[in-house]
Amino acid sequence: MTRICTICARGGSKGVPGKNIRLIAGKPLIAWTVEQARACGLFDLIAVSSDSADILAAAMAAGAGLAVQRPPEMATDTAGKIPAIAHALRAAEAHLGRQADVFVDLDATSPLRDVTDILGAVALLETTGATNVITGAPARRSPYFNLVERQADGTVGLSKPLPGAVLRRQDAPECFDMNASIYVWQRDAFAADPRVFYPDTQLFEMPEDRSVDIDSPIDLALVELLLTARQKDQP
Repeated sequence: MTRICTICARGGSKGVPGKNIRLIAGKPLIAWTVEQARACGLFDLIAVSSDSADILAAAMAAGAGLAVQRPPEMATDTAGKIPAIAHALRAAEAHLGRQADVFVDLDATSPLRDVTDILGAVALLETTGATNVITGAPARRSPYFNLVERQADGTVGLSKPLPGAVLRRQDAPECFDMNASIYVWQRDAFAADPRVFYPDTQLFEMPEDRSVDIDSPIDLALVELLLTARQKDQP
C-alpha cells in the first residue's frame, strides 16, 4: 500500500497575510501540519505545494519530503484548490517513482487536528472502500431549523424546509460543517474525476475544538490560544 500526503499552502493570503509561515505557538503554521503528517507514520512521501519559496523552505525544515513549485495560474485568488492538489500528486508520484493507492491532502490552515484524526479518516476510507472521505464537525446551525436564505425580494426563509415544523434543532436531520482539515481519496478515482463529492463520499467526524480553519485574524488568535493551551497540558 502506497500512501502520499499533499499539503497545499498558497503564499498570497488576503485574510491573514503571510499566515502559512507566521509563528503560531512557537513554530511556523505550515510546520504543524507537516509534523502531524510525519507523526502518523502512514505516508511514503509528504509533498508540500506552494508558490512561495519561504513556505517551501519552512516546510522542508519541518520534515517534508518534497517541495513542489506551484504554477502561477494555480496560485491566484480565484484559483480552485483541486487543480493544485492534482498537480502536487503528480509531482509526488514522479518523485517517488510509483503511483499512490491512497492519498491524503491536509490543509495547512487547520493545525488543530490530531494525528488520530488522520489515522481515522484514512482507516474509514480503507475499511469502507469509499471513493473518498472528508472531515467535518457537528454544525452549529441547521438548514432545517435556524439557517435561512434571503430571496430576491428581501424576504427570508429556511434553507431546507421540511414537511411539518421542526420545533427543536435536535429533531432535524444531522448536519456537519466541513472543516477543510483532511481529505482522503482513492488515487485512481481522483485521477479519473478529481472532485470533492462523489455518490459514496464518507464523512469522518471531528470535534469542534479540532476544527477551526484559519481564515481571519480572529481564527488565528483562537488557534494560537488552543495550541498554546495544549502545549501546557502536555507532560
